[in-house]
Amino acid sequence: MAAEGKVTGQSQEQFLLLAKAARGAALASLIHQVLEAPGIYVFGELLDMPAVRELADSEFSPVFRLLTIFAYGTYADYLAEAANLPPLTEAQKNKLRHLSVVTLAAKIKVVALFFPEFSSHWDYLVLVTIIFPQCIPYSVLLEQLQLKNVRQLEDLVIEAVYADVLRGSLDQRNQRLEVDYSIGRDIRREELSTITRTLQEWCQGCEVVLSGIEEQVSRANQHKEQQLALKQQIESEVANLKKTIKVTTAAAAAATSQDPEQHLTELREPAPGTNQRQTSKKTSKAKGLRGSAKIWSKSN
Repeated sequence: MAAEGKVTGQSQEQFLLLAKAARGAALASLIHQVLEAPGIYVFGELLDMPAVRELADSEFSPVFRLLTIFAYGTYADYLAEAANLPPLTEAQKNKLRHLSVVTLAAKIKVVALFFPEFSSHWDYLVLVTIIFPQCIPYSVLLEQLQLKNVRQLEDLVIEAVYADVLRGSLDQRNQRLEVDYSIGRDIRREELSTITRTLQEWCQGCEVVLSGIEEQVSRANQHKEQQLALKQQIESEVANLKKTIKVTTAAAAAATSQDPEQHLTELREPAPGTNQRQTSKKTSKAKGLRGSAKIWSKSN
């Protein structure tokens, strides 16, 4: 595709150089060659040339009008004026049909949606931009391009895809063409104001989104700072508690003239002789019971 585009660009430049020196019939013939040349789908530079504009008021005005249709119009526009225009070759028909498909697919639907999401600390908005491919029914294409059957239509679309005029897929089940991308066509001067207004609205929308993002970033940073401060406060309180416990333990140990660590150990564990005394008491009690039982038996 890159090599093909380079060759196309070179061919277009060659045609433009030849058009600067051509006049009259020679220029009209050159225009027919440009309209038939593969890969050339933009004609604005050729239309802006003074020599080409002079054709509009000459006997070659039909050729100038044909060039205008290739630049801005469609195959249906040509058929509406076919009686006053030069006949098209098969290659020219296919190119104009390619351009007609581009015009039909030019309206790509873009929808920007804002979804509010909520967290436990702050609210934020999520912007989702959805681009819907333009779906053109086969019936519309067959009518606009004046093709006899679906086979011819699909062959034409495949040819346009290989020429890098558009990208998409043929949905044979639903009988439609789904266009994901198409080349740009020449723009009339009167359309520039509309394009400028659309771009300004787009820039304003971007500024609004950017402002919202900056606000959410600021909120996130504030939340982060609050969490860090809370963490430092908790760590400081834990450290103070540890110091307090250690000081209290040291004071209690000093009061008993013992080592603080030993004092803590004694507080956690019972004294070693305690268990022995308890065990000996239990044993003596048991012996006493057994002795009394024996005396009682003898008395009987």
